[in-house]
Amino acid sequence: MNVTLSLGPVVSLIAGILILVMPRLLNYIVALYLILIGIIGIFGVGSTHF
Repeated sequence: MNVTLSLGPVVSLIAGILILVMPRLLNYIVALYLILIGIIGIFGVGSTHF
């Protein structure tokens, strides 16, 4: 059985747990998540183009 992890769901899970533990972190977690997704989308991190 192969188990593969994607970056998006793992980050979402960690962010969700942190928000449950410390709700005041919500603004920072959302901002960092959006910045990371934007950078990944712009530069295509994780995709190979030959």
